[in-house]
Amino acid sequence: MPDYRRTWNPGGTWFFTVNLLQRKHNDLLVRHVDTLRRIVQSVRHRHPFIVHAWVVLPGHLHCVIELPPTDSNYPMRWGLIKAGFSRSLPVNERRSSVRLARGERGIWQRRYWEHLIRDESDFNAHVDYVHINPLKHGLVGRVIDWPYSTFHRCGTRGVYASDWGGGNGEVETNVVWIM
Repeated sequence: MPDYRRTWNPGGTWFFTVNLLQRKHNDLLVRHVDTLRRIVQSVRHRHPFIVHAWVVLPGHLHCVIELPPTDSNYPMRWGLIKAGFSRSLPVNERRSSVRLARGERGIWQRRYWEHLIRDESDFNAHVDYVHINPLKHGLVGRVIDWPYSTFHRCGTRGVYASDWGGGNGEVETNVVWIM
């Protein structure tokens, strides 16, 4: 069995990809985006972190977050987010015998991808990756058209030109996913 090692860096900024167990042809995250948003806000209130970029796609999400200067416990935060979201949904997903024996839901993949941001160039590349993802997956023709993204917040703050990623020059502020 592989030996999974985590990098602990208090105050670090991290890029994450978190997937549903059945990612393909699954729109669970966007169907329940308000619930996910409420859970993330609750965890942020109890265990603070800064959201630099976040996008929710039908079967997975990406984000860039920064932890407080003396804190490196992102696994606890992801555990709370995933468990809170799972508990908020009715139990109607297929679960393997292993998950049943462990009392686990069949919603999330157990692991997630994390990457410690090294410098400003790395940060900018990952924030761009987060925001371009709906376009990359063919969900929209323009980045600005995907409502479950901090792209809109970044656009209103001048981080991006409103036509970045095929936009039309108008920054919409009435969107669902603003952290």
